[in-house]
Amino acid sequence: MTVLAHGIGSQHDLPLSPFYAFAGAFAALLVSFLALGLLWSRSRFRGDRAGRPLPAALQRLADARATRAALRALGLAAALFVLLHLLLGPDDPDRNPAPGAVHVLLWVGLVPASLLLGPVWRLLNPLRTVHRLLCRALGRDPAAGRPLPSGTGLWPAAAGLLAYTWLELASPDPASRPALLAFLALHTAVHLAGAARHGERWFATADAFEVYSTLLAHLSPLGRRRDGRLVLRSPFHGLDATQQRPGLVAVLCVLLGSTAYDGFSDSPSWITTVQNSALGRTPTATLGLLGAVALAAGLYCLCAGATRLISGPGAAHGPGAAHGPGAAHGPGAAHGPGSGPGPARRLPHPLTAFAHSLLPIALGYLVAHYFTLLVTEGPRTFLLALGADDPAPPGPLLSAGAVAALQVSAVVTGHVLGVVAAHDRSVRLFPPDRAVAGQLPLLVLMIAYTTGGLSLLLA
Repeated sequence: MTVLAHGIGSQHDLPLSPFYAFAGAFAALLVSFLALGLLWSRSRFRGDRAGRPLPAALQRLADARATRAALRALGLAAALFVLLHLLLGPDDPDRNPAPGAVHVLLWVGLVPASLLLGPVWRLLNPLRTVHRLLCRALGRDPAAGRPLPSGTGLWPAAAGLLAYTWLELASPDPASRPALLAFLALHTAVHLAGAARHGERWFATADAFEVYSTLLAHLSPLGRRRDGRLVLRSPFHGLDATQQRPGLVAVLCVLLGSTAYDGFSDSPSWITTVQNSALGRTPTATLGLLGAVALAAGLYCLCAGATRLISGPGAAHGPGAAHGPGAAHGPGAAHGPGSGPGPARRLPHPLTAFAHSLLPIALGYLVAHYFTLLVTEGPRTFLLALGADDPAPPGPLLSAGAVAALQVSAVVTGHVLGVVAAHDRSVRLFPPDRAVAGQLPLLVLMIAYTTGGLSLLLA
């Protein structure tokens, strides 16, 4: 099916030597790790306290009620367009723009949109708009509602992401109108009910697409400081500002595992397994997807446990060192001259403290795997929406060799950024004699993920 032809999938199409790809990746990780250990002894990232303020006029435009209303109207209009095409459009997904709008423009298009503009789905989200309109009609405050149960965190979003990736990768016919209508109806019912009970705060913690966009936006050069000011910043500062919430690891492992399964599902060995399975295609594909997510999560949990053993049960150092992103950024807060060791504080568990380092890895996999899908099926979906009848996808923008280099570079760069983010967090939390040793399990994890990611691209 055209909509689900996810990019380039064979070594013939990726004319790149596996030896050079793996050697370059391992060299980049090892050199980065050694250089950081020798040259980076103080935490440099300031989370949501960093950034160069943008002009006040631009801030006023971004925060203007008219701007936000226009974006909400755009998101609602796009949702109605998709709904109408699902209800009334042709059954053939090659002639209906709705499947491409969901699987390409929304799922894949949110990656560059969030990286360039920040958490855009928060404003475009049509369910937020519907909730606000319903509250206005009923005379209610959209923010009013019961507090979320303690420990909820991002777990509902992780479940939503798993449900969507199951639809895309394991369901019998992911681009069919009935399948998309069923998914969107369930998605809408769950989140409008959640917002009715808990207020619009529900979307920020439970809506899979909003959480997905918000996490990716941490790597955007556009961000907001803690005081709400719109700023330009290093993506590392935004990454450092990622909140350590329950379910964050689950969300990131769903992204990692589902993308890995998507690549593996195109391999001849897995196709043969699915075709010959006594369970049938859908149950086998479901088990494969769950197994890939469980493997990503299991490797990270093992790494976090090893990090805790190596770093020991000691305490964080420096005032506020264990208070999460952005907590230890005041003058002299972390190893400043004459600052002294400061009062000891309990270390956070590495499972949450280093979860943010998985985000650039997930982004690297997303870029590597879905780039060709976006640049071919994205324009084709727009042409279908404008009324063209089964238009041919545009010719490739890059040669096969250039695409191969881009995909490998995306995977390797994501892992190197993860190493940098983990190192900065480590020197903030751990005493100097344990900061580098505590990262060894993370380095092993990065090498394992890199090996797996490149193997899926090149095999």
